[in-house]
Amino acid sequence: MRALITGATGGIGAAFATALARSGHDVVLVARDRGRLERLARRLGDECPVAVQPLAADLGDSARLRAVERCVADPGLDVLVNTAGFATVGRFADLDAEREQAEIALNVVAVVRLTRAALPAMIARGSGAIINVSSIAAFVPARFSATYAATKAYLNSFTESLHEELCGSGVRLQALCPGFTRTDFVARSGADDSAIPSLAWMTPEAVVAASLQALRRDRVLCVPGVGNRVLVTILSGLPRRWARRLTGVGAKRGWAASAIRRER
Repeated sequence: MRALITGATGGIGAAFATALARSGHDVVLVARDRGRLERLARRLGDECPVAVQPLAADLGDSARLRAVERCVADPGLDVLVNTAGFATVGRFADLDAEREQAEIALNVVAVVRLTRAALPAMIARGSGAIINVSSIAAFVPARFSATYAATKAYLNSFTESLHEELCGSGVRLQALCPGFTRTDFVARSGADDSAIPSLAWMTPEAVVAASLQALRRDRVLCVPGVGNRVLVTILSGLPRRWARRLTGVGAKRGWAASAIRRER
């Protein structure tokens, strides 16, 4: 068994790499930071009797993305986990256009291309799984995170559509939609997380355990955590304009706090 994980050096990606290696999968670890990749590869190699291959690549670079596509197209690949992604926070009109484009390239384009590269061999073999890491932000537009929320909404629609296309093929698709997770993702986005209650947070390991359990049950949408599922249910049941306003209030406060913190 063989798995490839993008964004493998931290957070949910590293938790997937660890869980899959411990379950007996040989793993290919993809991320930009070669040093962190090699350290993770050594740790997993020491802990688990599996082959571990670090593959340093910036998926926003078209040449490096093509190299990873060739690796993904290997007929021996059983699991593809598309974890790599990032978020930007702030008024869209004030954000750097190149950075927004790069966000779309990584969060959407890389996922589409790697999924396309993996599917032919999986379909021919009659087995395989692809997990696309989305977010609860996919379920409603998010003021001050407009591009991020839109990329995740795309991933949900894309993954659900493929799930229906591949019904009966033996290939499983999942959109994993975590909420707040104890990683450096929020900090890297520039958002302020100080007002988020401790009960709202999950560990990467808990998110991955929920994902793999849902995958075994062939559930295309996985929202880990009871609180997150309740929140998504409420937001999905509200009129769209109400949901936008509710999420916008919280987002505006978080964005303002982040802006103040950056100025200090």
